[in-house]
Amino acid sequence: MKTHQPGALTRRHFTALGGAALVVPAMARRLCAQDADTIRIGFVGPRSGPLGIFGAGDAFLVEHFNRAQADGIEIGGRRYGVEIVLVDTQSDPVRGSLVTRDLITGQAPDIVITASTPETVNPVADACEAAGMPCLSTTAPWESFYFGRGGRPGQPSPFRWTYHFCFGTGNFVTLYDDQWRQVDTNRKVGILAPNDADGNAIRAGLLPALSAAGWDILDPGPYENMSSDFSRHIEAFRSAGVEIVNAFPFPPDFPVFWRQAAQQGLAQQVKVMQMAKAGLFAAELDAMGSLGYGLHAGAYWHPVFPFASTAVGLSSAGIAQGYEAATGQQWNQQVGATASLLDATLAALRASGAPKDKAALASALSGLQCDTAVGPVDFANGPVPNCAETHLVGVQWNRATSGPWGYQLDVVSNADHPSVPTTAAMTAYRLGG
Repeated sequence: MKTHQPGALTRRHFTALGGAALVVPAMARRLCAQDADTIRIGFVGPRSGPLGIFGAGDAFLVEHFNRAQADGIEIGGRRYGVEIVLVDTQSDPVRGSLVTRDLITGQAPDIVITASTPETVNPVADACEAAGMPCLSTTAPWESFYFGRGGRPGQPSPFRWTYHFCFGTGNFVTLYDDQWRQVDTNRKVGILAPNDADGNAIRAGLLPALSAAGWDILDPGPYENMSSDFSRHIEAFRSAGVEIVNAFPFPPDFPVFWRQAAQQGLAQQVKVMQMAKAGLFAAELDAMGSLGYGLHAGAYWHPVFPFASTAVGLSSAGIAQGYEAATGQQWNQQVGATASLLDATLAALRASGAPKDKAALASALSGLQCDTAVGPVDFANGPVPNCAETHLVGVQWNRATSGPWGYQLDVVSNADHPSVPTTAAMTAYRLGG
């Protein structure tokens, strides 16, 4: 059913919106914030700036959400229309907090959802917690969300309104330990981690766990996001003879690092170049040319995932195929992850029995158990209160064997997510592919 939209919903359109909120109704009739039969979902995310690539699939997903939910949703014997209000953080944490507060006071959503890195998720969640607004988020390690916002091990949760589902340190340990064992190395691992919430969580949880698993960890220390010179880290890795590099940079930072690594002799030495946060999107690899062939990463969604999204009405394979047909761009894993966020949101609204009651909605989130595009989400048995854990597969960017794209993303490890099939054997990185 046709929706009321001011022009085509493209990524360019989102960027042009800046901080403006765009209301996207899922029922073709006049809806307003005060309508007791309309559920309003505020969706805050990075749709421009250095993290803007994470939001590239939002327009496509909203369109399919509108189609799938065109007749509204039934909750407690009552039918509700649903509309999504889209807000751009412009990849700025301070702006993320500000636009969330403006969204809450100006658009009166019933729930706020957000995704894509702690720099987005944490300030949005903090603003919602302060305002007593139910909030659901994904795509940031759960430790960054929980401990990065003041949660303490073994103590009651300080959060009443904010909930998050994603992978965590334990998933990375399982993934990396299995993935790295597939290549013969000296087990020396160089860490490239920034001075941010992700970097802090990695140093506190992941690095000790990797050391305990028998990997020789070298961390030359943090760097600032958007750095232009990684010579200090490169020299430390090269001098120590590391054959595995594990990097957690902003997407624009990794090509800078890796080009410098090739120029300074590190790329010729490395057998596993493991990326997290960066290296998730084909567009990043396309810009690197032959330097990108053979790079390794983790994936929180892939078209071979044997799950479907009820919110957008597509299987995992259908999400990827539909996105490519609609945009002319290669699929990316955030499209599936954001679909899962919409899945969990609808499940929570239904489980609440009273979606306009914020306390009922928060209570429903606290024990939510549902199926999503990334797999089962279970808040009742999460690692800590307010969090549910999802899983990862190991992947490798290889030269495409067929089709219109230069790269294909092969699943090479499923130790952390056994229900997902592997599609190729992992190989060592070789400069130039």
